[in-house]
Amino acid sequence: MPTRDEILGAAQRQLNAQPTASMADLAAAAGIGRATLHRHFATREDLLHELGTRSIDRWRDSLDGADVAGVAASGDPVRIRTCLDDLLSRYLADSDDFGFALTDFSLTAAPDLVARSERLVAREVAFYAAAQAAGVLRADLPPRWLAHAVYGLLVAARDALAVGDVARRDLDTLVLSTFLTGAQQP
Repeated sequence: MPTRDEILGAAQRQLNAQPTASMADLAAAAGIGRATLHRHFATREDLLHELGTRSIDRWRDSLDGADVAGVAASGDPVRIRTCLDDLLSRYLADSDDFGFALTDFSLTAAPDLVARSERLVAREVAFYAAAQAAGVLRADLPPRWLAHAVYGLLVAARDALAVGDVARRDLDTLVLSTFLTGAQQP
């Protein structure tokens, strides 16, 4: 019998492949019956909420792991640039695991998940503002816009991987270069 964590992992993988998967689809992906899945999660919304919580936990862990607050406080452009590379790489790894969560409406409807997301956005935006102050990122853009741009690139990366337009090994470089220099001719 799979553990709760294994069931969530299987559901997550299935939702990445088929975002509209039913509870029957999710149970089959986990190798269990619907009744067993419903013993763990009464509804699809409960399961999605748990996956949303895990996704937000990973977002928090990415910010903490890259030490965005400490690096931002340093004001050191080299450390900030290195941290930016690290953070985007972490985000891309998370989008591999939680790709469906980037655009699943149900995750933006849960007040507790929205409140946690807003706190994490504030931390991320503070880091981008520090990167602007250090000359690493353009200072003429609102820092919140930079957060939206990163989010958009993560969605684009998820979609490009899903249809085979890019190889995973190239994704970190593609996303970072697109974020830093756009599509301009070098």
